[in-house]
Amino acid sequence: MKALQIADDPKEKLKMVEMPMPSLSEGEVLIKLKAVALNRRDQWIREDKYPNIKPNTTLGSDGCGVVEKVQNEADNHWLGKTVIINPNIDWGTNSISQSPHYQILGMPTHGTFAEYIAVKADRLHLKPAHLTDEQAATLPLGGLTAYRAVFTFGGLQAGENVLISGVGGGVAMLAFQFALAAKANVYVTSGSKEKIEKALQAGAIGGANYKEVNWNKELHEKIKGLNLVVDSGGGKGFSDFIRMMKQAGRIVFYGATQGLPTTLDLYRMFFYQLRIQGSTMGNDQEFSQMLDFVSKQNIVPFVDSVRPFANIISAFDDMKAGNQFGKLVVSM
Repeated sequence: MKALQIADDPKEKLKMVEMPMPSLSEGEVLIKLKAVALNRRDQWIREDKYPNIKPNTTLGSDGCGVVEKVQNEADNHWLGKTVIINPNIDWGTNSISQSPHYQILGMPTHGTFAEYIAVKADRLHLKPAHLTDEQAATLPLGGLTAYRAVFTFGGLQAGENVLISGVGGGVAMLAFQFALAAKANVYVTSGSKEKIEKALQAGAIGGANYKEVNWNKELHEKIKGLNLVVDSGGGKGFSDFIRMMKQAGRIVFYGATQGLPTTLDLYRMFFYQLRIQGSTMGNDQEFSQMLDFVSKQNIVPFVDSVRPFANIISAFDDMKAGNQFGKLVVSM
């Protein structure tokens, strides 16, 4: 079968290889992938910006496919079912934070960028009935990360003001859709005027281009205070968010692509009773809750583009360029 792996080659870190079909261990099932989706994590691995990189490992955390074989008779009910895969491995018993043994599918274990994959049966969930294979493939990593940030730590309620930074990215777009479905007042930031316009057309109340001078002051004047910020950038903008918060506001961040904040206004933070919360991925219960929410709200994830598996490396190049609005999907 064909698979996309990380290569031990400084010139080209990605390679398409032929490898044997996976053999099944106790409790595993064999899935024929129908669609997979990229995450920023995959590009970071390509750029050697991720810990514990193991050459000759198949990349990919997101996937939707059909169960073709099971190891245990007790799992026969999965045969022929279209499923998505929970990419958590060994989260542990603490629902708040992951165990020291926690891993994400796709590094250092073989992931979804292959024609077939073997995973534990307890990682399987039925594909939401209202979604195509390509749409469902976008949900696992990004949907879980967004759900935990918006609801578990963000505690978003209907009628609250929420700002989603970096709209257009996969996790940010899912957080945006979750917040809209929760009936919050949703605002966005982006470095692209076109992405802000698309977000406004999709239901955002307002937006700001963080590359413009005084963007934060102008947006703050419109909003009159934020209850929640969901951020992946960090950097100078993080300091700006603190000055835009209402009392008892929450800032939840799941990345720091723009680096560290230049300053942190501790005076305002303690006087306004603000909470800053780091977040990454989520536990298995949250994964189930996320899928239930998507199904009940009939949420259809934004798909930027779909291309064949033979062209998957071009999707990495598009992700590096950062021009996508939604998820980059590959059909198998």
